[in-house]
Amino acid sequence: MAQVVAICGSLRKGSFNRQLMTASIGLAPEGMTIKEAPSFARIPIYNFDDQQATGIPKESDALNDAIRAADGVLIVSAEYNWSVPGGLKNAIDWLSRYKEVSFKDKPVCIQSAAPGLLGGSRMQYHLRMVLQAIDAQLFGKPEVIVNMAASKFADGALKDQGATDLIKQQLAAFGKFIERVKV
Repeated sequence: MAQVVAICGSLRKGSFNRQLMTASIGLAPEGMTIKEAPSFARIPIYNFDDQQATGIPKESDALNDAIRAADGVLIVSAEYNWSVPGGLKNAIDWLSRYKEVSFKDKPVCIQSAAPGLLGGSRMQYHLRMVLQAIDAQLFGKPEVIVNMAASKFADGALKDQGATDLIKQQLAAFGKFIERVKV
């Protein structure tokens, strides 16, 4: 059974990406469980001087522990100014400072939703570069990029059958990827 931890890159409670993450948790294939990761909202801004003076903040320990314990990571994130949201990037920066980096060799799958035509695809590209730098094992295809999100969510839930089918395909393939990477 693959244990996956899901990280939402948006801190807004009603964000399309939180709704997409919730939908994905419910669409996990047989043999996979997905649980939401602890929030990174209270992790302070990364500063090497602070790290030298006081070490890694305890606020990042729960997220680090959750990633280490999981077989894989699902990151569902918004795109801010054509890139990775600052809070998510900050959390990754802190996580990269542990002696044993929790993302190293960890299978990672990415999803995004956005109101525009590109659906967060630029964020996915940038996030892949960030994760590659810390030796994450990046899952490729199929990609889940939910564009024109306002028309695909209603009452806090994903209502688009095409997106739902794609998520099911992606998560099934991610489960097989996790098994290949574990060997």
